[in-house]
Amino acid sequence: MGKSTGPSCKVCRREGMKLFFKSQRCVSEKCAFGRRSFAPGQHGKARVKLSDYGLQLREKQKVKKVYGVLERQFRLYFQRATRIKGVTGHILLSMLERRLDNVVFRLRMSPTRQQARQMVCHGRVCVNGKKVDIPSYQVGLNARINLKLDEAGIKKVRECLEASKDQSIPPWLNLNETDLTGSVVKLPQRDDIQLPIKEQLIVELYSK
Repeated sequence: MGKSTGPSCKVCRREGMKLFFKSQRCVSEKCAFGRRSFAPGQHGKARVKLSDYGLQLREKQKVKKVYGVLERQFRLYFQRATRIKGVTGHILLSMLERRLDNVVFRLRMSPTRQQARQMVCHGRVCVNGKKVDIPSYQVGLNARINLKLDEAGIKKVRECLEASKDQSIPPWLNLNETDLTGSVVKLPQRDDIQLPIKEQLIVELYSK
């Protein structure tokens, strides 16, 4: 898995939305996006009108950054989505949402997707009682997710849940805060994904 080593706040400014790479800083007054919401660079404040291709490309780049996937992997997701009956854009987003690292993040067990990915890679997440250390693992219907942590790890997760108590869990997931287990009650639909994404632009880009 590739890793971006540049300033993460510049990525948010480039994509025009907070991607919450830093859980605490992103909600504080120190957030660079809040102070400078325009694009980074010498000509960031200039209003540049993008072509149709430019709009499509920026939308694809934004979704890649949100879910933390690289170009080759993202293209594979799209190719799989085209082979499934239904609206390609909706299916693509559903597959990205069902990534195990994203599910851990959506359950509020981790403050960021990056930390959720780290938990999965370190073997701290189990699906249906079996350890899964693949962040891109596709979580299915009725899957049960639980954590394999020591007391210090459990304490951090509970602190994370407390800090994010104002955030709602998507309706396709359910969390039992008592024993820190989550479950997939239904497959995510487009209405369940509350992100400012225009997936049709991505479909148009790859359909050329």
